[in-house]
Amino acid sequence: MIAFIIRRLFATVLLLILISLITFLIFFEIPRLAGQTTYDLALEYTGRSPTHAAVIQVEYQLGLNRPVLAQFGTFIWGIVAGRHYNDGPATIYCPPPCLGYSFRSQLPVWPQIVSDVPVTASLAIGAAIMWVIGGVAIGVISALRRGHPVDRGAMLIALAGVSLPVFFTGQIVQTMFVYGHPFTIFPAIHYVSVFQNPWQFVDNMFLPWVVLAFLYAALYARLTRAGMLETMNEDYIRTARAKGLPERTVIFKHGLRAALTPILTIFGMDLGLLLGGAIITENVFGLYGIGQFTVLAIDNQDLPEIMGVVLVATFFVVIANLVVDILYAFIDPRVRLA
Repeated sequence: MIAFIIRRLFATVLLLILISLITFLIFFEIPRLAGQTTYDLALEYTGRSPTHAAVIQVEYQLGLNRPVLAQFGTFIWGIVAGRHYNDGPATIYCPPPCLGYSFRSQLPVWPQIVSDVPVTASLAIGAAIMWVIGGVAIGVISALRRGHPVDRGAMLIALAGVSLPVFFTGQIVQTMFVYGHPFTIFPAIHYVSVFQNPWQFVDNMFLPWVVLAFLYAALYARLTRAGMLETMNEDYIRTARAKGLPERTVIFKHGLRAALTPILTIFGMDLGLLLGGAIITENVFGLYGIGQFTVLAIDNQDLPEIMGVVLVATFFVVIANLVVDILYAFIDPRVRLA
């Protein structure tokens, strides 16, 4: 088991380095291959309507005229040990992990992203708990009552959840329960830290959790239903029943455990992607997290901030998949031999 985890950790580190290199090449080498000069690249770092002197200064400060691999080495060293940036007459130190320096906001990228992580993490984790519990429970009930009106009703709701976009359901629930048409149950939504006021935290995050979970729970219900229908017809399920095991043990210990394997894979991907920024949900409910930060960075053409978000989102996805691989080893012992 320990050897399995070590192999996965080593592979994760290599994957993060490789993805960082690919991301760096996308931002710095592909534009050169397309015909851009180092001046054009520096122009992307200086925001809108920069002066010629400002562009030349950024080109020199970032070393854009150096070989790309040398620039990548400096970038990786900045993540490990920090980096200094000359911003006019002052020298700015970007502490590790340094993902770059925004000359538009005149701030290092990493602290800006970190300040927005609690909002996105609260939204993603809360919704994930709801959609896993709700989706798996509905899927199990539907599979055990195949063809029953409960099954048809659950799958109809699941189809609606997959079909309705967040920007539609989010506006509907806010109109109904926030703005008083017909009920005023929740306050105007804004983020409150769970450490500051747990009740206000839940009160403000409940609707975003429900709307985001509704989209994913529908998919998980359908997957769980399909997995359970397939698993409950296996020979080992009939053997377990023939041995006289209680039906609850047969369903949850033998049937559901085998059906959870593909669901676990998708859950790791979904949660990792949402931790990188739930852009639409944050925008609909006015929550300033990584998603909103990304939208503003794109709107302002702030390349360091965009690249920082890409790397952070990649980190979340890779780590989520690492956790999934480790959980696989507990759910299915055969995976430990892979």
